[in-house]
Amino acid sequence: MFKLNTAAVGLLCLADAISAYVPVARSVEHSTILERADQIAAEYDYIIVGGGTSGLTVADRLTESGKYSVLVLELGHFQNGTAVNTVSGGISAFFDPTLYFSFPSVPQSGLNNRTIGVVGGVMLGGSSGVNGMQVMRGQKEDYDRWGSYFGPNTEWSWDGLLPYFKKAWNFHPPSPQLTKENNIKYDTRYWGNTSNVHASFPSYLWPFISENQPLSVPSPECVCSLKPETQVAAFGDLPGVEYAPDSGSGKPGVIWWPTSATPSVLRSFARPGHWDGVETRSNYHTLVDQKVLKVLFQGKKATGVLFVPVGSTDLSQSRTVKAKKEVILAAGTIHTPQILQASGVGPKDVLKAAGVPVIVDLPGVGSNFQDHPFSVGANFNLSNFNVHPDPTDLQTNQTFIAIAEAEFAANRTGPLSVGVTNAGAFLPFPVIAPATFKSIADRYEAQDPAAYLPKGTPPTVIAGYQAQKKGLAKLLRSRGASVYNVIMRGTFTVENVVYLHPLSRGTVHINTTDPYFAQPLVDYRALSNPADLDVLVEFLYFTRKLFFETRLSAYGPFELVPGANVTARADILASLRDNMNPSTFHPIGTSSMLPLELGGVVDQKLLVYGVKGLSVVDASTFPDLIGAYTQQTTYAVAEKAADLIKARA
Repeated sequence: MFKLNTAAVGLLCLADAISAYVPVARSVEHSTILERADQIAAEYDYIIVGGGTSGLTVADRLTESGKYSVLVLELGHFQNGTAVNTVSGGISAFFDPTLYFSFPSVPQSGLNNRTIGVVGGVMLGGSSGVNGMQVMRGQKEDYDRWGSYFGPNTEWSWDGLLPYFKKAWNFHPPSPQLTKENNIKYDTRYWGNTSNVHASFPSYLWPFISENQPLSVPSPECVCSLKPETQVAAFGDLPGVEYAPDSGSGKPGVIWWPTSATPSVLRSFARPGHWDGVETRSNYHTLVDQKVLKVLFQGKKATGVLFVPVGSTDLSQSRTVKAKKEVILAAGTIHTPQILQASGVGPKDVLKAAGVPVIVDLPGVGSNFQDHPFSVGANFNLSNFNVHPDPTDLQTNQTFIAIAEAEFAANRTGPLSVGVTNAGAFLPFPVIAPATFKSIADRYEAQDPAAYLPKGTPPTVIAGYQAQKKGLAKLLRSRGASVYNVIMRGTFTVENVVYLHPLSRGTVHINTTDPYFAQPLVDYRALSNPADLDVLVEFLYFTRKLFFETRLSAYGPFELVPGANVTARADILASLRDNMNPSTFHPIGTSSMLPLELGGVVDQKLLVYGVKGLSVVDASTFPDLIGAYTQQTTYAVAEKAADLIKARA
């Protein structure tokens, strides 16, 4: 039987199927893309550093009226090929290493000194052109918690962001037949239909996830002798698990979510959504393959940026361009703090060590780094699995592959319309650990906030973590927020569990020996807070219940990691340190939207503290993680950011 060992390998198993269909690259109309740096104007109203998910969203909104001129400087290049556009399997872009950066973190002491790959999209469209196309929203409590850091009178809340979630996406419901046969829950009241960024459902579902959806030409290998909704329904066998009315409802539970794909089954991302199709706006220029080294200041007013062609390490090749109104950073959670620090905005000790003149001592820049860890629960194979087709048939079953290809070629329907998956569970901690959630939350809340942060953490950053700690302890006690996630891919290998609210905090700081050209020093500080270990042990116990105490037990679950014989806490923790990956490529927090006295970097208007004319609009502004993957929220924050920028223009 075909065996998948990790979540990453589980995604890669669809490689052959992904390459089976090659869509025709689309012609596009777009912003004026400049061929050379010497073609840029001397100044623009706005310079946006980063042409990714947030940068292109903001650029589109700022240029649509024609009132303002905008230059987007993007580290990556234009890409419109098969690797980007293919939806099938959800991860074809990962096979093209030119579409993302990848470099090692610092060694992780909590993970036996392993280094971890730091990965993000590098292309026009950013990570939205590389990611797994999962479109889900956090819970209401997540966004209300963000606002709570500023007190009661704030627009940063569930109610304040909901209009931007609606504006950001064009929602296409599943077909009536798919909805009825699989009891898919969705509610269009949580969605909009005007955006050029699309969220849609496949025309097919793997039978082990839910009820069988036969191909137009039946496959003789299809054996579907099971009760409907096997994986989806299994969660309902456990106490306290609920089914949310929509993935965008702000409620935890088992959910169905759409894929970021067009109804014609092409990846929908920031470049076609916010850059193609705007026609040639004379007020909108784009220059790709450029590395921004720093923001330029006159006094404490941001006046422009210094940049070089990608690949250059020679400052003599640098150019400058001026911004009349604002410099807008959208370089992402890893590179936005690097640019800020290299510009003289950041913790003074880091800047002085790098020889960077201090413009503003802003301790929070590069602190508060967070990501969603995975491989944090038991992994299983199912020894009695006989439910076909499943995703591995797209690699191993030539008859099925031929049928799937024929159906997709004829109608753009069938198994090749499926991305990673469209179903999974996002569950509250009281459901995961009903007997221990309160004691774990109490112990965590009682911690000294400085005890598990880096040595020498500035007082304001410690105060910010204390505020977060209070909110996260409340979250651990709540049935309205999720901490545990597992997705259902419809195959015999069970996916790794994702930890949605890790309590440890890391850092991203410039390399003091080469602040401009070297990659920053990224430290996840994984498992540095012992409360994470308390939570993750409970994840293991719950995941075992899911497979041994529900209808899934009929399929002969066999525990691969850590192994059924691993029961002692010390052995469980050893397995976590050996197997956990602290990143699902959802980094946030290094330019946090928090009050200045809580270690914040930007205020509620997303303006950087202590300077003028400089803002941040990407996911680095998230003060803490949401109980979902980050793509949808990044778009919503960017939509709100555009309105904030226009309001102060």
